[in-house]
Amino acid sequence: MTGTPLRVGLIGYGLAGSVFHAPLIAATERLALDTVVTSNPERQEQARAEFPDVRVSATPEELLARAGDLDLIVIASPNKTHVPLATAALQAGVPVVVDKPIAGTAAEARELAALAEKRGLFLSVFQNRRWDNDFLTLRKLLAEGRLGDVYRFESRFERWRPQLKGGWRESGDPAEIGGLLYDLGSHVVDQALVLFGSVTHVHAEADVRRPGAETDDDTFIALTHANGVRSHLYVSATTAQLGPRFRVLGSQAGYVKYGLDPQEAALREGLRPGPAWGTEPESLWGRVGAGESPLTGGGSPVETLPGDYPAYYAAVAKALTDGGPNPVTALEAAAALDVLEAARRSARDGVTVTL
Repeated sequence: MTGTPLRVGLIGYGLAGSVFHAPLIAATERLALDTVVTSNPERQEQARAEFPDVRVSATPEELLARAGDLDLIVIASPNKTHVPLATAALQAGVPVVVDKPIAGTAAEARELAALAEKRGLFLSVFQNRRWDNDFLTLRKLLAEGRLGDVYRFESRFERWRPQLKGGWRESGDPAEIGGLLYDLGSHVVDQALVLFGSVTHVHAEADVRRPGAETDDDTFIALTHANGVRSHLYVSATTAQLGPRFRVLGSQAGYVKYGLDPQEAALREGLRPGPAWGTEPESLWGRVGAGESPLTGGGSPVETLPGDYPAYYAAVAKALTDGGPNPVTALEAAAALDVLEAARRSARDGVTVTL
């Protein structure tokens, strides 16, 4: 498969499919967007307008009937469809990428991993925020020992959305796997596990703040890692004043970074990966220092590394063609789901959960 691009079928053309997956697949040298699956006529026309050579199918069944023509199926449909569609694609003999969360439970994620292993097929999870600019910068700072021993990791994915938008993400039906715990929480928990490893204790507080809301829209998760680091993670749609994206406190210094990685906004605006992709101005760089707030001039600015969402699909292509490593395994996603399930139990029962 090395000589020709891999043919990719994309199931779902909502936010995840149209803003993230389709543009990133199309920008990857060894991948070709072959088919988009959506039953929505407007989204069908959108896909044809944005990718004139793409085929459009109305149902996943139509795509799976052509499984032999495809080298990869990407599942970017609503959360409740992830497990059945991934199962069907793997049973059809096609490698799979699934948007996060891969499943509603860790047990389901591990069942998918076992199925992929049994069939000898690649299965990966799209955890794109491992390639956020601030996260890449923090990993570099930790690798260099700039902060000393980390005591506490604070991570915030906060928004100010006082009005409901509707849709399955805000549904209270457990089958939909909605709410911020599983949406933005999938990102912040995954990042904490990548940085600081396994978790021994989980405490969470989940609230439904907005009138008419059916599921959590303001959630806090406290993790105790096996190495002693404590992660404090905030996900919210009701934050009138946004806190720092990261505040990382160590024995020698701390790192504070405000603002979200610019790649999602760029993709929403129709921009595509190219020169200077994922970069941000110096005014948004984080600061490293000790003893004074960065807001009053404390610390020194640290250049933010460019964000690199294209690296995910480049790694997928390399794994499929050259046997490179899987950028995000289903078992890694299952470990994050262990934490999310514990957080849901903690918030519901008012207890600290031991893993």
